[in-house]
Amino acid sequence: MHGETGGLTPFDLAAMLVVASALLGWFNHHFIKLPHVIGLTVMGAVAAVALLLANAFIPGVTMDDTVARLLEEMNFTDTLLDGMLSFLLFAGALHVDLDRLRADWVPVLLLSTVGVIISTLVVGLAMWGVGTLLALPIGTIWYFVFGALIAPTDPVSVLGVLKEEKVEESLQATVAGESLFNDGVGIVVFVILLGAAVTGQDFSLAEGARLFVMEAGGGILIGLIFGYMGYRAMRSMDEYALEVTITLAVVMGGYALCSWLHISGPLAMAVAGLLIGNHGMTYAMSDVTRDYTIKFWEVVDELLNSVLFLLIGLEMIVLVPGLSHLWLALLAIPITLGARAIAVTLSTKVVPAAKPKAEGAWGVLWWGGLRGGISIALALSLPAGETRDLLVAATFAAVLFSVLVQRATLGRFIERGPVPHGDGAPESLG
Repeated sequence: MHGETGGLTPFDLAAMLVVASALLGWFNHHFIKLPHVIGLTVMGAVAAVALLLANAFIPGVTMDDTVARLLEEMNFTDTLLDGMLSFLLFAGALHVDLDRLRADWVPVLLLSTVGVIISTLVVGLAMWGVGTLLALPIGTIWYFVFGALIAPTDPVSVLGVLKEEKVEESLQATVAGESLFNDGVGIVVFVILLGAAVTGQDFSLAEGARLFVMEAGGGILIGLIFGYMGYRAMRSMDEYALEVTITLAVVMGGYALCSWLHISGPLAMAVAGLLIGNHGMTYAMSDVTRDYTIKFWEVVDELLNSVLFLLIGLEMIVLVPGLSHLWLALLAIPITLGARAIAVTLSTKVVPAAKPKAEGAWGVLWWGGLRGGISIALALSLPAGETRDLLVAATFAAVLFSVLVQRATLGRFIERGPVPHGDGAPESLG
């Protein structure tokens, strides 16, 4: 069956995205030479703005409407949350050293749980204050929904910078571990708050805690079960093609089961990826299988991230900003940065055992706490209306600032402060 947008099938849409990502990636690599994810985001945003300007000033041009319909038919939220996210989290978890993560498990645990909750509360309160001053027609709980959707961090581009700057591996593991788990925790908190906002019922802390334990605990359990099943299956053979297929089955089957059971698929994939990436790589795979598995998931990760950041840029087309949108969007940037600083401070400095071992970790965790496609997808999943439009504008501002400013300056930020190098000896540069 063909859709309404020019008779395009789902395969056609996927093909267009992959071709566009490849062409723009090639163009960026040879001419613009920005970091890959920044280049794709910038070019997607420029394309969106160009289409909007063409529609406004050139009679008869309606390409922005066509692209908007394509994006709507593709359903960015479902594409990411029910498709891309399972692969991205599993691929990211494969590369996390469990021994190093275990050494800093306390800060990772607090950052990905307490940190998410603190960030949600601080952002929600601050945005409520701003919304009250601007007299925006947004119910109080919706500001906390925004706090939850903007809390998860994206490690994709950050880890590349940390490796380039030769930051100590324990800190890389902390950043990756937090991002893997706070995605799942943030989504669980978002779903709970969104349910209360949509139904109009008073939010119950006890009910929220019960749902959180069920969704998060269930996801971790499914991740352990599927990860262990995959590990045992791979240990019983030495067939690299079949073993790579088994990793795919773990991701797709595990995530589908979590969706059916209404428990946290992101947490399940993070746990399964950690198990297979550590015990599976060490005890269940030959050198050939390990090499094929790593390279396969690196390609999957690169492809999906290319498409994701291109989509983030193109999704600007759904915004029709007004003055209130712009004010809220601009103020969302310092609010999210301030909330991140508070969350990192309380998660890593209040409890002595939670302090990361690497010197200079606070600055990297704060400035490197980038927002990405998950926040965009959650914002676009909100019920249609003025509240959604305002919160989507705020989300885009925070995400674009993360990608275009924080990501672009993170290397210089590290160089100018105490840098925890791989040999463990901090060095002050600049």
